[in-house]
Amino acid sequence: MIREIINTDIITLIFIVCLICIALSKLIYTKRFEIFSYLIINNRYTKVFVKDQHFFELFEGLLFVNLCFNTGIFFYLLINAFVGETISQLLILKYALLIACFFIVKVLLERLLSSIFEIEWLIKDYLLTKISYRNYLGLILLPINAILIYSVDAKLNTLIIIGLLSLIIFSIGLLTFLKANLNVFKRSMFYFILYLCALEIAPYLIVYQFIAIR
Repeated sequence: MIREIINTDIITLIFIVCLICIALSKLIYTKRFEIFSYLIINNRYTKVFVKDQHFFELFEGLLFVNLCFNTGIFFYLLINAFVGETISQLLILKYALLIACFFIVKVLLERLLSSIFEIEWLIKDYLLTKISYRNYLGLILLPINAILIYSVDAKLNTLIIIGLLSLIIFSIGLLTFLKANLNVFKRSMFYFILYLCALEIAPYLIVYQFIAIR
């Protein structure tokens, strides 16, 4: 019986890059990584590091690279399962680049809009929480992607369930943060709602429409 062997060299190299990024973030920022690893249990990380937040931080940058690559691999698996045939692994790099550009542009627009609405003091904590939970999901996706690539056959239903669970974890994290800071958000509720509509709902609807058309 002829057995089809799928070459995974590119994906393996991407996994190595992701592991290097995670290892560097843990080596350089040992204490911070330790606190970050408990993000899903409590929000101590955002409380401790929000005051030291800068526009760009190496710790978040390394985890962001891991997030983009693993999200790209997940989309690659999802499209493979959807079309029913194997597509080029080089597309993972394209997906990762598009994801990185989307999130970077989105953060820049979020900071600009918060400055226009004069609610930077309010959005600063919110942005750190979003970035942190996204990067945390990147850590979760790494072992899941590895299992789906090297061990388990990635079925469409399985991938959809994983995607929905990731979305639920991310939403619970944000809702927990909003609930804990509800009194703060009430002071600028109108502007915050405008902010959510403009930069939390509209961009994803545009991306969905673009994907649906393509």
